[in-house]
Amino acid sequence: MKRLTTYLARMFVADAMILFAVVCFLLWLVNCLRSFDVISVKGQGLLTLAYQGLLTLPPLSISFFYVCIGIGLSRALQALQANRELHIIHISGGLRSLWSATAVVAGAGVIGVLLLTNFIEPLANRQLNQLNASIAADLVSSTLKPKRFTQVTPGVVMLIGGREGDGEITEFFADDRRDPKTRRTYLAKTARVSTDGENYVLELRDGTLQNADPNGRFSKVTFARYDVGVDQFSQTVAESDPLYSTDSVTLVTEALASGDWSARRLETLGNRGAEGLRVIGICLLVLAMTGFPSGRRARINIPFEAVVLLLAFAERGLSAYSPLGPATGALVMIAVGGGSLAYKLWPRPAPLMVTA
Repeated sequence: MKRLTTYLARMFVADAMILFAVVCFLLWLVNCLRSFDVISVKGQGLLTLAYQGLLTLPPLSISFFYVCIGIGLSRALQALQANRELHIIHISGGLRSLWSATAVVAGAGVIGVLLLTNFIEPLANRQLNQLNASIAADLVSSTLKPKRFTQVTPGVVMLIGGREGDGEITEFFADDRRDPKTRRTYLAKTARVSTDGENYVLELRDGTLQNADPNGRFSKVTFARYDVGVDQFSQTVAESDPLYSTDSVTLVTEALASGDWSARRLETLGNRGAEGLRVIGICLLVLAMTGFPSGRRARINIPFEAVVLLLAFAERGLSAYSPLGPATGALVMIAVGGGSLAYKLWPRPAPLMVTA
C-alpha cells in the first residue's frame, strides 16, 4: 500500500471510529438512564445496570454505524479540501490512492457491520434475555415487596401477598398486557422460583390462568400446579422471537438441514446483509459529493454532516416502505453514488481554441 493510500485510509478510519465511539458512549448512557428502574425498583446494582446498558447497545449502534462512517469520511475529505491537499491529489495523479483508501474504509466498515449484525447482536440478545430473566427471578424471589404492585417489564405487573422464610411466595398475582391481542392474568395461592442451572422457572400452585381478548371473550383455566418460565415475564413480545438471538451461520445451517426457509428467516438474513450494502452506498455518495475539489462558494453554508444524516433518513424511509426489500435504499445509494462518480470521471474533449 502506498504511503498516500495509508495516510488517507488512516485519516478516514480515525475520523469515523472516533465519531462512532462517541455515539456509542452517548447511547450507552441513554440506555442506562432509561433502565434506571433496575436499581430504583428491581434492587440491582450499578454493575448490572451498566451491563444491561451495554447489551442493549448493538441494535442501536448498527443503525448509526454507516452514518458515522459517512460523516467521518466527509469530514476528512472536507479537511483535505480546506488545506488544498485534495487539489494536490487530483492534479498529481493520486486519485488511485484516494479510491484505494475509500475502498479500505468501505471494506473495513462492511466487515465490521456484518460482524455486528450476524454475530455480536444475536449474542447480545441472548445474554440480555438471560440477564432479564435473572433480574426478574431475583425480583420475584427476594426483591418484590409484599402488598405492592411492581412493574417487572413494560406491560407486566406483579403483586405478592407475603414471603415465607424458605422463599415461598403467598398470594401471587401477575397481569401481562404486552400482547395487544390477549391479556393474561395469573393467580396462585403459592409460588416459588426454581432453576435448573440455565433457566429460571416460576412454580405456581393452586391457581387460575385467565385470558381475555379485546372483543370481550374470556377463558379461565384452573390448575394445581403450573410452571412458567421467568423469561416470559422479563422480555417484550417483539424481542421473544428466537431468530433475533440466533447468529446467521446457525440460521443457515438449520435451514439447510431442515429445508425450512421461512419468510421470517429470509427477512432476518436480508436485514442483516443490507447493513453492509448501506456502508458501501454511503461511501460512494460521500466520495462523489466531497471527493472532488471545487472553488465555488456556497450561498448557504450547510454542514455536510447534516446532509449525510438526511441521506441516511431518506434511505431508511425508502427501505422501510419499499416492496422490494430492506436493501432497496442501499442499492439506490450505490447506483446514484456510482453513477455520479462515473459521470465526474468520464473523459471530456478539450475545448476548441479559435485563433484570429
